[in-house]
Amino acid sequence: MQSEMNYYKFDCAEWSQFHSQNFTNVTDEELAQLRSLNDEISLDDVKMIYSPLRHLIHIRYEDYQGDMFTLSRFLGMQRNPHTPFIIGIAGSVAVGKSTTARLLQLLLSRAYPEKRVQQMTTDGFLYPNAELERRGILDRKGFPESYDMELLIHFMNNVKNASGALRAPKYSHQIYDIVPGEYELIDRPDILIVEGINVLQLPSKQPIYVSDYFDFSIYVDANPDLIEQWYLERFGILLDTAFTDPNNYYYQYAIGDRADAFAMARQVWRDVNLKNLNEYILPTKNRADIILHKTTGHEIDQVSLRKW
Repeated sequence: MQSEMNYYKFDCAEWSQFHSQNFTNVTDEELAQLRSLNDEISLDDVKMIYSPLRHLIHIRYEDYQGDMFTLSRFLGMQRNPHTPFIIGIAGSVAVGKSTTARLLQLLLSRAYPEKRVQQMTTDGFLYPNAELERRGILDRKGFPESYDMELLIHFMNNVKNASGALRAPKYSHQIYDIVPGEYELIDRPDILIVEGINVLQLPSKQPIYVSDYFDFSIYVDANPDLIEQWYLERFGILLDTAFTDPNNYYYQYAIGDRADAFAMARQVWRDVNLKNLNEYILPTKNRADIILHKTTGHEIDQVSLRKW
């Protein structure tokens, strides 16, 4: 793992001084709609953390467009090719990546109303449960080998080359599986946010990595004990919402003994999610341009900015 000396580190107050005057108006109602099940985020978070982050992305995006213009001049092109700016967001299960992705999509859409800003998750590139069972790795769901990395990399290559409207497989946490015949449409975005636990990983059998397509990357970090707490809180919310739907993956646990259900969830955290975090996700943290460190209540208490 690379040394964290590669980063400038700022506490919340220090980070908030970086162009916080560019705060984009967001309402409490909008925050409630975009936050994940048990995630916490406030208007102060938007102003103090995400507004400076949006401004940094704005600078990087402007530089990126300048680079594309320079390349097109060198190649004698009449106009810049439509090559999207791609942001990757990595981190553990239950750490709040989806909330960060959706909030950035909202802020960037407000900052660039003339641009198409889209967001997707790599969950859809997990192999279906039936295929994981066939391979004998259902108990390693979320580990690198449980993803169709070849398909994901092919998809990212098509996105970067602006190959028209593309269909990303859709994953449902309610059924805990790929949804047959349903897709997320990614249609020539100007900015694409890609969120997933695996986006900064280095698959050993691939000549190119997912992160090779990123122009900016973020890692959402927290103490594993806190993440376990959030994971179990989310599990409880999923149980509370699954009682009336026999097709919901969590229905069988919702109608059974709650203590047994939580015992199962703790075992899954220990044997699957924590192991995956320690072995495959956490080692990618220092590949990110920005590290958002969370503490109790999902509060971001430190922002690390990569020096080079």
